[in-house]
Order: sequence, then C-alpha cells, then structure tokens
Amino acid sequence: MKTAYIFLADGFEDMEALCTVDILRRGEVPVRTVSIYDDRWTVESSHSVNVDADLCFPEFESEFASEGAEVLIFPGGLPGSKYLAEKKELIALMVRHYSDGGLVASICAAPGLVTSQLPSLEGKRFTCYPGCESIPVSKGAVYTDTSVEQDGNLITGRGPGLAMWFGLAILARIAGEEKAAAVKKGLLL
Repeated sequence: MKTAYIFLADGFEDMEALCTVDILRRGEVPVRTVSIYDDRWTVESSHSVNVDADLCFPEFESEFASEGAEVLIFPGGLPGSKYLAEKKELIALMVRHYSDGGLVASICAAPGLVTSQLPSLEGKRFTCYPGCESIPVSKGAVYTDTSVEQDGNLITGRGPGLAMWFGLAILARIAGEEKAAAVKKGLLL
C-alpha cells in the first residue's frame, strides 16, 4: 500500500485533520502529514494547536514524484482550505493524481475550495460544509447533505463532527471493509 498524505495549512480544522490521521494509523495505513510551506514544518490549526508535520512541501514533492500516493486528503477549516486552494503546485499534483485514477478526499470547506478545482466534476456527487457548495455545483457537481459521499475516486465529508466517518470511509476504501469495521469496533462506534 502506498502512503496517504494529508495536507496542513495554517487555519486547518483540527478534528478533520487529526481524527483522519488517527483512524488511518489505527488501520495500519502509512500516512504522512504535509505542511504546505516550503521551509517550515509547524502548522497552526484554526484553534491554535501547533502541529509538527512529517514533511514540508518540497520533501513531499520529492517523495510523491518517486513513490506516488494512495490518497491525497484535504481537511477543511478556514483560512486553511483557502491556503490549500491557493497553492498552485499542490493543486497541479492533485489534478494529476485524480486524472490518473488516484483517490482524493476532502471535508468541510475543502470540497468547495480545493477539490472543486478537479476536472470533470459534471454529475459527481459530493458533500461539504453547508454554504460551501456553490463552486462545485457551478461546475455541474451534485450536492448531497449526507455525512460522507463517495463517487468514483472522490470522497467528501460534511464537517468536523463527521470526521470519524470520513476517516473510516477512506480507510474502508484503501484497506478494506473488514479493517474499517475492526477500527470502528475499537472506537466503540
């Protein structure tokens, strides 16, 4: 199994990022946190929690170029999602990964700001934080108000309170339903 990468920018939503990392690691998925900054690893969440990422962006680019990725994950939060969306190199890598059939996952504001930049959204089902759906809808995507939506190689989640379900959906997709069920049972869900 290739590595799952989750991208952190100042202002990321704590629960969406860290809960997803935790669930994937419980499921024995290799996951790395990536600071989108070129020269610093510490990223501050939307609730002033400092997180030391595993990689800064140039390190990720090098690793991704040589190994690829299992899934690219984009947590929500503001202004974190906005900063992710503005990182042109990151968006180009996401588009290439997705166009090659790679899995992309986003939650909360990120479906509206980040993954809305994917090509071919026409008819794709997605969910996001209420009020963040206008850009994907304008590109032909179909908004649902479900907790987690899966359509092809795109997984989207609604918001912070649903981060566990988002993480479990990613885990089930890449490690199998049995592994996700075992993690879910261990979490008493």
